Amino acid sequence: MSTSPAWDPAREIAVDPASPEPLYFQVARQLHAAIDDGRLPAGSRLANELDLAASLRLSRPTVRQAIQSLVNQGLLVRKRGVGTQVVRTKVARPLRLSSLYDDLTGLGGTPETAVLCNRVEDADAETAALLEAPALARARRLKRIRSTDGEPLAVMNNYLPDGLLDPSDEDLRENGLYQLLRAAGVRLHSAQQSIGARLASAEDAELLCEEPGAPLLTMQRTTYDETGRVVEYGWHVYRASRYSFNLSLTNS
Repeated sequence: MSTSPAWDPAREIAVDPASPEPLYFQVARQLHAAIDDGRLPAGSRLANELDLAASLRLSRPTVRQAIQSLVNQGLLVRKRGVGTQVVRTKVARPLRLSSLYDDLTGLGGTPETAVLCNRVEDADAETAALLEAPALARARRLKRIRSTDGEPLAVMNNYLPDGLLDPSDEDLRENGLYQLLRAAGVRLHSAQQSIGARLASAEDAELLCEEPGAPLLTMQRTTYDETGRVVEYGWHVYRASRYSFNLSLTNS
């Protein structure tokens, strides 16, 4: 991929000193828009701070602050000997009854999966409670890393009642969990989901190629079939620098 800057900031960015919006924020907002709409694709290299400041007729600290704000959001990265480059934009996932595999495929991506755990275990009281099946004796435990374009996005953990699904590691690498459930005749109906955030542990950081203490999104989901039975409980962590959830609100 070429990293030659084809995007002309002097032509594309307009700042208004009379605006109540800080100058650095005006620059960052317009850079963000150019990344979102593809004018600055992944791998594009920005001019150095001095040249960018001169072309925009702004101070170097203003430009540095604008760039740093996008670095903090995970949209730009500084590389020694290369300069400042655009990284891939976040995967924005709508809140609906779908899997990450479904959403990545729908966005035109190529999901990749590393299977870390795929086994049936004795179900303790906590597992049985999560699956809302007090008499449950055995449960299938899954742990996978989901990636796209060679870059990890999430660590996904799931419990399923034993006997519901018997996937091979290859099945899990080639398909999403909901695809496998549907193929097995499970009719998904609804889910309860909660979203939160935490800092990356050492294990998270290693699996997701982040620094320890980096912000992560968390999600817990209980999924029901049309009979009201729990068919899976999932608890996942996502890279906040590469991932977001979208929620539509209506005035009913």
